[in-house]
Amino acid sequence: MLILRRKSGESIVIGDNIHVTVLDINEGSVRLAIDAPKSIPILRSELLQAADANRDAAASRATLQLLSGKSSAHAAGKTPPWAVRAGVPAPTADTPVSTETPPAEPE
Repeated sequence: MLILRRKSGESIVIGDNIHVTVLDINEGSVRLAIDAPKSIPILRSELLQAADANRDAAASRATLQLLSGKSSAHAAGKTPPWAVRAGVPAPTADTPVSTETPPAEPE
């Protein structure tokens, strides 16, 4: 990590095409201007952390739905994941889909 001191109006250059200029310094805050190509995403770290937390929560929720047998595929009338593995045929429009796991086949 590189640590620099800059005064108001001073700037730094990152690579060939990113310029960061200190616009203003107040009590506990700094205003920065970042000039970079539009192809380079610039995000505040707290937004990136929130996006990561949301993605993790969504993945956990999807996993719980699959484990409980209440996946979105099941809600749409498609064959639940356990049925695909057990070789149960896909339901038709007039065939109700059971949420119960079928009994184990005798060996």
